[in-house]
Amino acid sequence: MRKIRFREALREAMSEEMRLDPSVFLMGEEVAEYDGAYKVSQGMLAEFGAKRVIDTPIAELGFAGIGVGAAMNGTRPIIEFMTWNFAILAFDQIINGAAKILPLSAGAFGCPIVFRGPQGAAGQLGATHSQNLTNMMASVPGLKVVSVSNPYDAKGLLKSAIRDSDPVIFFESEMMYSDMGEVPEEEYLIPIGKCDVKREGTDVTLVSYNKMMKVALKAAEELEKEGVSAEVIDLRTIRPLDIETIINSVKKTNRLVIVDESWPFTSIASEITFQVQRYAFDYLDAPIRRVCGADTSMHYAPNLVEAYLPSVAKVMEAAKQR
Repeated sequence: MRKIRFREALREAMSEEMRLDPSVFLMGEEVAEYDGAYKVSQGMLAEFGAKRVIDTPIAELGFAGIGVGAAMNGTRPIIEFMTWNFAILAFDQIINGAAKILPLSAGAFGCPIVFRGPQGAAGQLGATHSQNLTNMMASVPGLKVVSVSNPYDAKGLLKSAIRDSDPVIFFESEMMYSDMGEVPEEEYLIPIGKCDVKREGTDVTLVSYNKMMKVALKAAEELEKEGVSAEVIDLRTIRPLDIETIINSVKKTNRLVIVDESWPFTSIASEITFQVQRYAFDYLDAPIRRVCGADTSMHYAPNLVEAYLPSVAKVMEAAKQR
């Protein structure tokens, strides 16, 4: 199978859907003339023209609102945020608009829109450019939340998100855009709402998503050298959460470690912990462990970045605790 970069997988997903459906369009900062801040939309302006690949001012609240209105009136917008840190300015349109318009209109208006872009830490970018907002978005009824870790999942899930009738939050990572991965040339879709077991194991379950999957998979490799067999699950979709796959794994391994870049208080890891203890408490042979980002703002210094984030060593330590 051919290998392409993460950014190319995203571009293929958007381009294929735009060729299939003239109501799909891309809008965001630098997506057109500059070919995208991370070159995700490279070449799309030349193919689809300025009416379907639209550069916007630096005004997230404004162009997110335009996207919501367009979705209510029969189109399928893809709104790209240069980073989800900037999207905080657009939360009113996402949370009070896109997420609520279906019930507020008694079903008269839907909002088939995708809000996508990178989020989380991406090196030494400081406190306001390094935030993982997954738990904030996942707490909102009416939104579907997807967070991908590799090119194959990125393409298949983005195509499904564009076709979905509900608003979809689609999280990427600046640190993964150059990652290579196998992606079929033929069309495929990955259903929203299904985890993926990336590695089978028998002794402990490691659950993660987005770029922290690299940490989880590397930890599993290192644990294997010490005789510990780790099963690794990629959430892929945060909401709706496929808790059944996680519970079935815990019933087999009897231990669970969740690797989550979110701040620990009200994190994705907290929700998974609650649900597993509710539905599979009798199968646990040890307390559930969370390996989260630090409960503070990200700092610029590289040693503090390292201390802040989940690491292979932290995951291994958690997996071996009794």
